[in-house]
Amino acid sequence: MKPQEIALFGTSADPPSIGHRSILAWLAQNFDLCVVWVSDNPFKQHQATLEQRLAMMELTIADLQREAQNILLAPHIAHSRTIFTVEKARHIWQSANFTLVVGADILPQLPQWYRSADLLSQVKLLVMPRAGITVSLSLIEPIEKLGTTVAIAPVAIPNVSSTAYRHEHDDQMILPSVKEYIQQQKLYEREVAKSN
Repeated sequence: MKPQEIALFGTSADPPSIGHRSILAWLAQNFDLCVVWVSDNPFKQHQATLEQRLAMMELTIADLQREAQNILLAPHIAHSRTIFTVEKARHIWQSANFTLVVGADILPQLPQWYRSADLLSQVKLLVMPRAGITVSLSLIEPIEKLGTTVAIAPVAIPNVSSTAYRHEHDDQMILPSVKEYIQQQKLYEREVAKSN
């Protein structure tokens, strides 16, 4: 029997944007299963709590349920160190092939990640393009030397970011259900006030 192809998509999205929704929709079409988790990124400061970001990701996935039934939100495997998340996933889906999904902006950081060689020897790497970021061979080669293969997803992602949303408060960047949650929780108000 052919092994299951699983995309592993971890994010610290604060908040999840329509860009994250596009990524999830594409992954659902191209993999047997897309496993999603939300964690704290040691390289970033977060405005919303982990629980709030998890709730917003749940709303984002719920928005996709009509078109994609193969997206699994898996908080039980989440860890700020991706190697531990991958090890948990390999324990649950023992015969699967795993592809770790990262944004193009993450590539320069990858060799500095905790146990990066161990991590990358266990997964293939799929890079999601981002507007304004060129994925060059000089970025890919050091990562491939750590023991993985690198592919760039042939997909156009909306040019939005969580950071831009927090500064500009442009509701076009997020889903209506996420907007409603942000209003209920009174999130990002200080950041908006600071930028005005």
